[in-house]
Amino acid sequence: MRVLLHTPLKPPDSPVASGDREMARGLARLLRRLGHRLVVPAASRVTPGIPAPQAHEALERRARAQAARLVARWRSLPARHPERFDLWFTYHCWYRKPDWLGPLVTHALGIPYVIAEGSHSPKRAQGPTRLGHRAAERALAAADLVLTLNPRDIAGVRSRLRPGARQVLLPPFIDTAPYQTAAAARHRAGDPPLLLSVGMMRPRDKLESYRVLAQAFARLGDRAWQALLVGDGAARPEVATLMAPFGARVRFAGAVPHDRLPDLYAAADLYLWPAINEAYGMAFLEAQAAGLPVVAGRTGGVPAVVADGVSGLLTPVGDAEAFADAVRRLLDDPAERRRLAQGAARRMAQHHDEAVAAHRLRAALRGLR
Repeated sequence: MRVLLHTPLKPPDSPVASGDREMARGLARLLRRLGHRLVVPAASRVTPGIPAPQAHEALERRARAQAARLVARWRSLPARHPERFDLWFTYHCWYRKPDWLGPLVTHALGIPYVIAEGSHSPKRAQGPTRLGHRAAERALAAADLVLTLNPRDIAGVRSRLRPGARQVLLPPFIDTAPYQTAAAARHRAGDPPLLLSVGMMRPRDKLESYRVLAQAFARLGDRAWQALLVGDGAARPEVATLMAPFGARVRFAGAVPHDRLPDLYAAADLYLWPAINEAYGMAFLEAQAAGLPVVAGRTGGVPAVVADGVSGLLTPVGDAEAFADAVRRLLDDPAERRRLAQGAARRMAQHHDEAVAAHRLRAALRGLR
């Protein structure tokens, strides 16, 4: 099939590193792997990023005009023209950045409509978020298939689907091969253990995760360790202030190209991220694929990608003392770290590898024509 891949939040070619970008790229790879041709006409593009709620009324008006242009263009093209698509596939539809175009275009053209990672949050039905919330509801109601990545979204999405529409769980995935290769060539000196964290340095939730991380480090002063923080962003000065008390024990790598990350994971002993308001976290998948045990906050979809006691340890989200206790436990027990590392690599290969996801996606798309 020729598939129009629509990414309202962030396009796969975005220069801004994020989990959304990596998942968009991953879905594009999956679709190509299954033999589909991707179509991204200029008229289907939208401004990346999250608009203010008060902008949604104007966005909806513009979307109607944009959808009309897309439909007219599609109808004017010969049947085999490369811009003419057989299926509309939207990645990430939620109240802050709904899919305004997909429901309109697919209804007009009578083609299947698929959403990957849609969500429904009734508490957003009132106030400034109501327009985005209603648009997300309309998209879910129009979908023929919704691929749910975060198990926490299952019930909310199911409540909005029309009769006959399907919902399929598609666990988050990555190409594990580069991380396995890096892990096979692992060369750690062993002392002191290296603690790794990878995350954008943005205000609000990301900064709060770094705050909890700093509080945990302060409780680990009696243990030998060093830490490497990978990431950059507007909140880097605040993160630097939080980490200043630890001096040379905490190093900053800045923003690192994605193809260099496997070697960084492979050089570490533990992966740490408090995961404040995290959906599921692509970095958790990358770390585990490289055989790194994880310590994380138990929130959102994190328990679906980090198995507590199997591939890492989960602690109450925001609880720096519990987080530090979990890190201390693994610093003191190399054998337990090795056991969790083996569990992490095994679970990634079985449940979160791209080849496994391709098989699930092929089965889910079957019958949509």
